[in-house]
Amino acid sequence: MLLPNQLTTLRIILTPVFLFLFISGDPYLIRISFLVFIAAAITDWYDGWLARKFNYITNWGKFMDPLADKILTSTAFFAFVFLGILPLWMVIIIAVRDFLITFLRIYADYKKINFSTSRLAKVKTFIQLVFLYYLLFFYVLRTFETIEQNYSNLFDILFNEHLIYWTMFIVTLITLFSGIKYIAANRKLIGKMFLNET
Repeated sequence: MLLPNQLTTLRIILTPVFLFLFISGDPYLIRISFLVFIAAAITDWYDGWLARKFNYITNWGKFMDPLADKILTSTAFFAFVFLGILPLWMVIIIAVRDFLITFLRIYADYKKINFSTSRLAKVKTFIQLVFLYYLLFFYVLRTFETIEQNYSNLFDILFNEHLIYWTMFIVTLITLFSGIKYIAANRKLIGKMFLNET
């Protein structure tokens, strides 16, 4: 169990901790949940850096690292569904797409087939994360009573339900389109990958 793999495991363990604290309704616990999420995100960066720098690459790590990332981000999105901030159907589309492509890439790696990550997929990941951090930051910021009272008008604009809905709608469309494009671009390789199993 190399250090990068331990960090991946820690990220998975921190995910339900984040969820419990975040949806607790207690302002103090919600603030702590944000720190837990940041800590989990840092483990993602650090375990990747360690693996590349010291060649700490294992089959377990190849499988679990990308899966742990999707578990963390999907959990955060579903937490906002629970709080009534995001629509369930959009989050389901994002989660299904991300887990499906992640499992395909993991299986392709197992079969020694190289699937390149498209520029659109990288843009999708960037947009997802920026929007997710935006939601987390302003939701947590509103738990500070003084800030909420002094800047309530600003929060009404930045956390407007229509703004959030349509931004999430765009994120969902980009995510779905990138998944369809990914499968279409690699359909022959995907076909060969599964035909070889039969």
